[in-house]
Amino acid sequence: MIIQSVWQMSFDFLDKPVVVEPSEAELTSDAGLLPIRQFDEAIGLTEQFAAALNDSRHEPSVNHTLLEMVRMRVYGILADYPAQNDHDVLRSDPAFKLVAGRGVDDDDLASQPTLSRFENSIDVKSLRRLQDVFIDQFIASYEKPPTQITLDIDPFDDPTHGDQQLTFFHDYYNQYQYLPRAITCAENDLVVMVRLLHGTAHAALAADDDVTYLASRLRAAFPGARIVLRADSGFGVPSMYTACESIEIDYTIGIGMNPTLKKQSDPLLDHCIEQFEVTGQPQRKFCAFWYRAKSWPAQRWTLVKCEANAHGTNRRAVVTNRAGAFVLPAAAYDAYADRGESENRNKELKCGLQADRLSDHRYMANLFRLYLHTAAYNLLVRLRNVVADPPPEDPVEEVPAEALGGKQRRQHHNCRRRRDPLGQGQPCTWQTRLIKVAARVTQSTRRVVVKLSGNWPYLEHYRRVSEQVLACATPSIDSR
Repeated sequence: MIIQSVWQMSFDFLDKPVVVEPSEAELTSDAGLLPIRQFDEAIGLTEQFAAALNDSRHEPSVNHTLLEMVRMRVYGILADYPAQNDHDVLRSDPAFKLVAGRGVDDDDLASQPTLSRFENSIDVKSLRRLQDVFIDQFIASYEKPPTQITLDIDPFDDPTHGDQQLTFFHDYYNQYQYLPRAITCAENDLVVMVRLLHGTAHAALAADDDVTYLASRLRAAFPGARIVLRADSGFGVPSMYTACESIEIDYTIGIGMNPTLKKQSDPLLDHCIEQFEVTGQPQRKFCAFWYRAKSWPAQRWTLVKCEANAHGTNRRAVVTNRAGAFVLPAAAYDAYADRGESENRNKELKCGLQADRLSDHRYMANLFRLYLHTAAYNLLVRLRNVVADPPPEDPVEEVPAEALGGKQRRQHHNCRRRRDPLGQGQPCTWQTRLIKVAARVTQSTRRVVVKLSGNWPYLEHYRRVSEQVLACATPSIDSR
């Protein structure tokens, strides 16, 4: 156990001294991890994660199980401790001992060197099993078979500093980096698959393989579900179109404007400009036609959005095989534009849970780190979905929330965030309103008591989340 030296100091900004000194009591600043750990127990997320890993250590000499170390890292990431080094000072923390499965008075948790050896020991077979674990957990997150699954695929840059394997200098991002890529689900925000690409990889590298494998797993679990894929122009390569068409996925993929597309849409853009000059109102119109690039074996349906407003003109194009795009091109494009939410998911993973801290030397260790950060993200998202408390629909509103657009859509989401801060909360919101709370922890023969401050402003959040977590039925072994 880490023992702080005895000291005392006084501040004199009041009319009496303010004395500060360390306490001998077992205190933690992360008591909000406890209800999350209870929820984890119900859905078995970290247990399944650890069970996929191969443990080659000699059993009699093992002091820290794989499950303990997985929970240390996953809960550390949730509590804003993304690095191994953080755990050298957290290994005695009572909250971290409890979430890892140890008693408050038990031996300390794993040190940074032990965690480093752990991350560097993960083999290829374990990583492949983890890929299936993520898909299994995504499938298990549905209480009933879905009618549609909307998948968004998107990469994000991960700057590197040091001598990490397979990091290279990327001219566009102007940095040495990795390029992680995530496939997320628009219906429940979960990350379904992740891949760690080398620093200068094309965004679509092996994306057709990932989509094909994922679609086969989802179709086996949900035979009647319609699978929809959305991606930006970085994935507009022949292999992606061919893969989606061969496995009957409805896709909408961006395509860069080229001379042919510009020529086809010039009359519509000119009309938008004329109408804007006459009316002074922003113009937004669509045209659609069959188009075939030189590398394509056949024509594909292409939509072009043309806009004219006070900021100038704008054109965007997508290629799609969605049936509705032939009769309602505007609606098909708007459904594609909603993929902007996937960028928010990547932002939460990269910035909110610091998945850009891939600082091990070995590529395989960094891929495993990416899985740890993704597991932390998925655990938070699944809890967020459970505790979500959206405001009731306004009976006066004639348009459902899903159909709102522009300013009305932003106003609706802002209202929901104020009404439901945790259900809509970013990781930092969960940290300030639930996780980062001081508590005194005492352990007796019969129980462990965690005492929170009655003056903590977010105590009601803690109570409500804990009640909802305890109401979650523990799933059977078969469902795990």
